[in-house]
Amino acid sequence: MSIQFVKTTPDNIRFFPAPGTPEAQMTEREVNDIAEIFQTPLAGSYNWDYETVDGRIRKLYQLGKELNWNQESDLNWDQYYPHSQPPVDQNFNPFVGYEPFEKLSEEEKLRFSWHNQSWTLSQFLHGEQGALLVASQLTSCAPTFDAKLYAASQTFDEARHVETFNRYIQEKIGFMYPVNPHLKLLLDKILSDPRWDLKFIGMQIIIEGLALAAFNTMRMVSLDPLLKEIIYLITRDEARHVTFGVNYLEYVVKHMTEEEIEERAQFAYEACVVMRERLIATEVFVEFGWDVAAARERVLSASVMEYFRKFLFSRIIPNLARIGLLTDTVRPKFEALGILEYENAVSDGDIDWAELSKPLY
Repeated sequence: MSIQFVKTTPDNIRFFPAPGTPEAQMTEREVNDIAEIFQTPLAGSYNWDYETVDGRIRKLYQLGKELNWNQESDLNWDQYYPHSQPPVDQNFNPFVGYEPFEKLSEEEKLRFSWHNQSWTLSQFLHGEQGALLVASQLTSCAPTFDAKLYAASQTFDEARHVETFNRYIQEKIGFMYPVNPHLKLLLDKILSDPRWDLKFIGMQIIIEGLALAAFNTMRMVSLDPLLKEIIYLITRDEARHVTFGVNYLEYVVKHMTEEEIEERAQFAYEACVVMRERLIATEVFVEFGWDVAAARERVLSASVMEYFRKFLFSRIIPNLARIGLLTDTVRPKFEALGILEYENAVSDGDIDWAELSKPLY
């Protein structure tokens, strides 16, 4: 095995040999890992009193232990969904009626659908790797004992998510898109910032909150039963992660200065703007030779995508309001994005223990 360190993020589509073929049986010597270094002035902390309270964070940690799942034994990987069929319900395709899409042959329309699906799931995968790295940082830098325990359990959850999405993409789709630059930008910021609470805000509230809504949407529109099962299991984990972030930050933000709160509220807004762009599959447009600016405008104006974007942020806005980061300074900015209407929706700080405690099956 060799490790190739790169200075810039790879931007090529990776193709994988079909499972069971000789090309898929690589030896250890043939494996080439591609790694990109990031630097972080992380300030960790010990916790020497090991004090714990049988409260919300500890209960979430206990649930994390009880509801672990294994992709090798809890999922049926023998299920087969043909590439001769679109991977998602085409009623949710924002490009129906869009001239560049309609000019494609039926074969090319199908290929576009699979590329779009690969791009979406690839961003899920890359986001989960980011969550894995951030959760491992939080284990070190979270100041309280219960938070360290939960961050450790979340790290294992994220590793499982990375493992599962990676297997599905390689075995069931066969090719993977690189990380979207907007998602990478936010991950870099969260990973390299020395402030532990900003890592909580960026990952637990923004990225995980968006992922939870996106996963629920994918489960609704996907036509592959195996992917539906994968999303179901991962969503259960993500619901705990977001709930952890909201409950923990609600306490933390109360003890910040007004200046600190405004700084973090502005970061949350900027993170939402970045993640809004992350929803646009620019790399797929390039692959099919489309005008990127025109295709982007189509995504932003299509009614199905407008509804989708609002649904994604419907979880983030009430959570920001709950923890105290929807300040008077940023409220007009969120209103300009058209998502402030969810301010008074139920937040993930209101825990439905019965729902979170349901058995896996």
